[in-house]
Amino acid sequence: MLIKSSAALENDYNSISDLAHETGEPVYITKNGEGDLVVMSIDSFEELEQLLHLQMKLQIAEESKNSGEPSISINEARQMLKEIYDGARLQN
Repeated sequence: MLIKSSAALENDYNSISDLAHETGEPVYITKNGEGDLVVMSIDSFEELEQLLHLQMKLQIAEESKNSGEPSISINEARQMLKEIYDGARLQN
Protein backbone atom coordinates (compact mmCIF):
# COMPACT_ATOMS: atom_id res chain seq x y z
CA MET A 1 0.00 0.00 0.00
CA LEU A 2 1.39 3.38 -1.03
CA ILE A 3 0.72 6.14 1.49
CA LYS A 4 1.62 9.82 1.18
CA SER A 5 0.63 12.88 3.15
CA SER A 6 -1.55 15.68 1.81
CA ALA A 7 1.50 17.94 2.20
CA ALA A 8 3.40 15.67 -0.20
CA LEU A 9 0.54 15.97 -2.67
CA GLU A 10 0.62 19.75 -2.40
CA ASN A 11 4.40 20.07 -2.55
CA ASP A 12 5.38 17.27 -4.89
CA TYR A 13 2.44 16.39 -7.12
CA ASN A 14 4.71 15.18 -9.93
CA SER A 15 6.37 12.48 -7.85
CA ILE A 16 3.01 11.17 -6.62
CA SER A 17 1.69 11.20 -10.18
CA ASP A 18 4.80 9.35 -11.37
CA LEU A 19 4.43 6.83 -8.54
CA ALA A 20 0.79 6.12 -9.44
CA HIS A 21 1.65 5.70 -13.13
CA GLU A 22 4.77 3.58 -12.58
CA THR A 23 3.23 1.17 -10.08
CA GLY A 24 -0.34 1.09 -11.36
CA GLU A 25 -1.33 1.10 -7.70
CA PRO A 26 -3.56 3.59 -5.90
CA VAL A 27 -1.77 6.09 -3.69
CA TYR A 28 -3.50 6.75 -0.37
CA ILE A 29 -3.33 10.36 0.79
CA THR A 30 -3.54 11.15 4.48
CA LYS A 31 -4.62 14.38 6.14
CA ASN A 32 -3.63 14.94 9.75
CA GLY A 33 -2.61 11.29 9.97
CA GLU A 34 -5.98 9.96 8.81
CA GLY A 35 -6.91 8.48 5.45
CA ASP A 36 -8.49 11.11 3.21
CA LEU A 37 -8.15 10.40 -0.52
CA VAL A 38 -7.00 7.82 -3.02
CA VAL A 39 -5.14 8.94 -6.14
CA MET A 40 -4.63 6.66 -9.13
CA SER A 41 -3.76 6.93 -12.80
CA ILE A 42 -6.60 7.21 -15.28
CA ASP A 43 -5.48 3.96 -16.93
CA SER A 44 -5.66 2.10 -13.61
CA PHE A 45 -9.04 3.66 -12.83
CA GLU A 46 -10.47 2.68 -16.22
CA GLU A 47 -9.13 -0.86 -15.82
CA LEU A 48 -10.79 -1.07 -12.41
CA GLU A 49 -14.07 0.20 -13.87
CA GLN A 50 -13.94 -2.45 -16.61
CA LEU A 51 -13.27 -5.16 -14.04
CA LEU A 52 -16.20 -4.02 -11.89
CA HIS A 53 -18.46 -3.91 -14.95
CA LEU A 54 -17.42 -7.46 -15.90
CA GLN A 55 -18.02 -8.69 -12.35
CA MET A 56 -21.49 -7.13 -12.43
CA LYS A 57 -22.29 -8.91 -15.72
CA LEU A 58 -21.02 -12.21 -14.30
CA GLN A 59 -23.15 -11.78 -11.19
CA ILE A 60 -26.24 -11.10 -13.31
CA ALA A 61 -25.50 -14.19 -15.41
CA GLU A 62 -24.98 -16.31 -12.30
CA GLU A 63 -28.26 -15.10 -10.79
CA SER A 64 -30.03 -15.81 -14.08
CA LYS A 65 -28.61 -19.35 -14.16
CA ASN A 66 -29.50 -19.98 -10.52
CA SER A 67 -33.08 -18.79 -11.05
CA GLY A 68 -33.60 -21.43 -13.74
CA GLU A 69 -33.80 -19.10 -16.73
CA PRO A 70 -33.21 -20.91 -20.02
CA SER A 71 -29.64 -20.95 -21.27
CA ILE A 72 -27.58 -22.48 -24.05
CA SER A 73 -24.33 -24.40 -23.96
CA ILE A 74 -21.08 -23.06 -25.38
CA ASN A 75 -21.39 -25.55 -28.26
CA GLU A 76 -24.89 -24.28 -29.05
CA ALA A 77 -23.63 -20.69 -28.98
CA ARG A 78 -20.76 -21.58 -31.32
CA GLN A 79 -23.17 -23.25 -33.73
CA MET A 80 -25.47 -20.21 -33.68
CA LEU A 81 -22.54 -17.87 -34.37
CA LYS A 82 -21.30 -20.11 -37.17
CA GLU A 83 -24.73 -20.05 -38.79
CA ILE A 84 -24.87 -16.25 -38.52
CA TYR A 85 -21.34 -15.93 -39.96
CA ASP A 86 -22.05 -18.35 -42.79
CA GLY A 87 -25.31 -16.55 -43.59
CA ALA A 88 -23.55 -13.17 -43.67
CA ARG A 89 -20.85 -14.58 -45.97
CA LEU A 90 -23.46 -15.84 -48.42
CA GLN A 91 -25.09 -12.41 -48.59
CA ASN A 92 -21.83 -10.69 -49.58
